[in-house]
Amino acid sequence: MQELIEVGRDAVSRGLVLASAGNLSARLSDDAFVVTGSGTWLDRLTPDDFAVLGLADDETGAPAPGGVKPSSEWKLHHRAYRARPDANCVLHLHPRTAVVLASLGRPIRLLTLDHAYYLGSIGVTPFYHNGTDELADTAAEQLREHDCVVMRHHGCSVVADSVGMAYRRALNLEDAAQATALALQLGDAETAFPAGDARHA
Repeated sequence: MQELIEVGRDAVSRGLVLASAGNLSARLSDDAFVVTGSGTWLDRLTPDDFAVLGLADDETGAPAPGGVKPSSEWKLHHRAYRARPDANCVLHLHPRTAVVLASLGRPIRLLTLDHAYYLGSIGVTPFYHNGTDELADTAAEQLREHDCVVMRHHGCSVVADSVGMAYRRALNLEDAAQATALALQLGDAETAFPAGDARHA
């Protein structure tokens, strides 16, 4: 949990999420994960701010007796772990530039080696309301093929086998979005990182 606490603090300081928006989780085992609690501010997290949930098909998001109430977006994490057994961390943040570009229908381009290496590809979903099955299910489907998905008019989810790698992906997503926006301002709508297996660079 300490790694998630540090990520939450850094993500807020970088403007990747505001106030009590966004939520973070980590897998505990094949059957359970921890997720930030409802209404928690990501830059003020303590170990007591995490809820423990199971990964069963019929998981309802109900906390254990006396436990912390999970974020209303717990389904995003639950479905992501079920779609990606290799994932040990899910970060749901609200990176402004990435969300704006996706909402405008502008693809986020991978322009640097780091973008290509850490992101590989980026999924996008239509808008669905917070906490809904539609939001969680469509994001999970995209995460079967991508390590990062942007939900239009909402935020992003990134997955990885570690907290550190997941946060690197989140940082590179917003950096790629900012680079794309700059390229568009300069009149370029096509340049992207050269095709090839950048993940083995």
